[in-house]
Amino acid sequence: MCKNVNTVTWESETLMGTPKTSRWGQLCPREALSHIGLFVALMLYTAGGGLVFRALEYPAEMAKKEFHKERLIEERWNLINLVSDNNLNFTQWLQQLEYYEKVLADATSNGISPEVARNASTSVEEKWSILQAVFFSSTVLTTIGYGNIVPETFWGRLFCIVYALVGIPLTLTVIADLGRVFATVVSVTAKHLPEMPKCCSRVAEANPTSQRSLYALWAVGFLFVYLAAGAGLFKMWENDWTFYDGFYFCFITMTTIGFGDLVPKKPKYMLLCTLYILIGLALTSTIIELVRRQYARSWQQLRALSGPLAETLKRLGDAGRGVDVSALHNDLRKVLTVVTMPRLSGGKDGLSEKRRLEWEAAVEAVIRDITTPAPTQQKPPIVQIVIYESSV
Repeated sequence: MCKNVNTVTWESETLMGTPKTSRWGQLCPREALSHIGLFVALMLYTAGGGLVFRALEYPAEMAKKEFHKERLIEERWNLINLVSDNNLNFTQWLQQLEYYEKVLADATSNGISPEVARNASTSVEEKWSILQAVFFSSTVLTTIGYGNIVPETFWGRLFCIVYALVGIPLTLTVIADLGRVFATVVSVTAKHLPEMPKCCSRVAEANPTSQRSLYALWAVGFLFVYLAAGAGLFKMWENDWTFYDGFYFCFITMTTIGFGDLVPKKPKYMLLCTLYILIGLALTSTIIELVRRQYARSWQQLRALSGPLAETLKRLGDAGRGVDVSALHNDLRKVLTVVTMPRLSGGKDGLSEKRRLEWEAAVEAVIRDITTPAPTQQKPPIVQIVIYESSV
């Protein structure tokens, strides 16, 4: 299956900025193993980083939570004793209540539930669990950085710097490799799709730019389908999320904006979320690059059309008096009409010959209109009026 692959050309690679060469070989088992190996290496690096982050941050997290837990329980009993004291005035009681509210806010911000003060045996939620730590390492490698979990120890922050310096280039390499694989799959799939209707094919042949714009539009549509699928999954995973919340989270994540206002909370889905984000980043980066190149081509064509031509006509109108720039502009527009007029290919129906004759007649009429000199208009007679003014 992989011996005669050189006869297949990949035309859509020109849109992705890669050479126009044969890429069918990427679907061979040997090439597929290289792609899978690169992806597995990134997964192992992410998992290893998560384990290191947990080993560095988990003891500090437990010590900090134990401190806030004991402090909350102690201040709760102090407040109860002050309330039961009849000799305490209202000002002292209010000050103690405000201090307890501050202690309670610090405890809840560190993941301790207020129920701990009533029941000391209540377990506290782990911030640096294994799945949470792996998910955090994936946000570091993809430069998303939600900010809901951050390293607080010296060694944790130092490891984060080194880990990011090594892992971010690896992640970008994997994302670029996945983008090439996706482009290859799209290219091979497009060759097996049914042909476009005649009207669309004629427009594409007459204007290749519109064909590239159509590809970019389809790519953006596919990206929105991928985001909508992720939004549906997050709506099922997170009980308090709506479909709009899931779509907003997916878009903010895939574009690496990463506000952190919405973050998944179910630890058992963190690995699937990491895989979804990594594949989505490859899709998003590829599609954004495709749209960016389309913008660049449109801007270059606009500059080529409006810049030199408009500047030349302006200089011509300023330099020579009596030059009819509007007439020159009309002639140029007629010439462009003839050049860009699509040729009608002969078909099996009986109307093709008639259309060809009509097209030739239209071209001859335009050429005759351009070459025929404009009729000279007779200048109106000049009447000279002389007024004499005299004073008496």
